[in-house]
Amino acid sequence: MVSKNQLKLIKSLQQKKYRNEHGLFFVEGFKAVNELLNSNLNLFRLLATKQFVGGFLNTEIEEIEETDLKKISALQNPSGVIAVFEIPKPMPISYEDWIVVLDNIRDPGNLGTIIRLCDWFGIKNLVCSKETVDCFNPKVLQATMGSISRVNIVYQDLESFLVNTSLPVYGTFMKGSSIYKEDFPKAGIIIMGNEANGISPKLGTNIKNRITIPQFGNRATESLNVATATAIVLSEIRGKS
Repeated sequence: MVSKNQLKLIKSLQQKKYRNEHGLFFVEGFKAVNELLNSNLNLFRLLATKQFVGGFLNTEIEEIEETDLKKISALQNPSGVIAVFEIPKPMPISYEDWIVVLDNIRDPGNLGTIIRLCDWFGIKNLVCSKETVDCFNPKVLQATMGSISRVNIVYQDLESFLVNTSLPVYGTFMKGSSIYKEDFPKAGIIIMGNEANGISPKLGTNIKNRITIPQFGNRATESLNVATATAIVLSEIRGKS
């Protein structure tokens, strides 16, 4: 049986301060857990209800009662499998390809989707402002669908990061050069802004290459969702660079 202290530890990992304190995070769902088990992440503990215990080979697993799983799950309807992993240390950033930079992204679903988009388009490095939601938030992890293990995510001060790079820097704005007319280089930095306010004015003053996704439909639509915009921008970058 899983002890009360173990349950308490796992439940506490829903909060960022305890994830940082213990250096652990958890992910739920058979498919997502399987993906991370096949990655280079270090497994701390794997728990599953009786129905799923037999689904994992060559991995130490503990059976958990469904009632106990509900106590620690971040989901309304727990999926039967929960795994705790060690938080990996960020790797050095590679400047040989495109880097996505996120300025104050607050919605966990948006961040998770953007991480998955980076994985899809082969973007290895994602740099986030310190105000951006934690990438090991359970809701973020649900949206990544396992891509968290294949993207190097670094949190740091964006101003100092941009000052120290020699790569061309592009920012997404409501007014700028159309991405469909832009000739993108083989490597660069693309900045995506906050859901409500876009790229912060302080950061925006140092961005010379301002690009936009032109609007063709109803002008009453104020802006695109940041994850949707990221998908369009990365598709154009990969198609032209």
